[in-house]
Amino acid sequence: MIREAKESDLLPLLELYLHLHEKQVPEQNEHLTAVWQGILQDKNHHLIVCEEDGQIVSSCVCVVILNLTRNARPYALIENVVTHPDYRQHGLALACLDYARQIAQKENCYKIMLLTGAKDEATLHIYRKAGYNSNDKTAFIQWL
Repeated sequence: MIREAKESDLLPLLELYLHLHEKQVPEQNEHLTAVWQGILQDKNHHLIVCEEDGQIVSSCVCVVILNLTRNARPYALIENVVTHPDYRQHGLALACLDYARQIAQKENCYKIMLLTGAKDEATLHIYRKAGYNSNDKTAFIQWL
């Protein structure tokens, strides 16, 4: 089942992120709670999850960003695409990305951008299969 995250999903999501790039589940403190509540209450921040066997096993984030160009149409940014290793190659990441595309279309976005640090061809194939290309733009990142 693909859906947007709800309040009780915080710990399962943090555990799933261990398969993304996190080394440990962060401490449950006021800051984490405030960030979580901010995400849940932000109408432009969509934390998409895929639930299988009662567990969150795949996820991505879709943020709709308001914009003054392109006839004031917003654009969307995809981040934190992850699937638990035991559930990979079942199309779950594609399903999450498709859900994000539907959100972007509903919000009248003119484009969706996805950045990845992945280099392995299998992951890049998933993004191409979802309709993304790496030819139109060049991405630059400045880590802070």
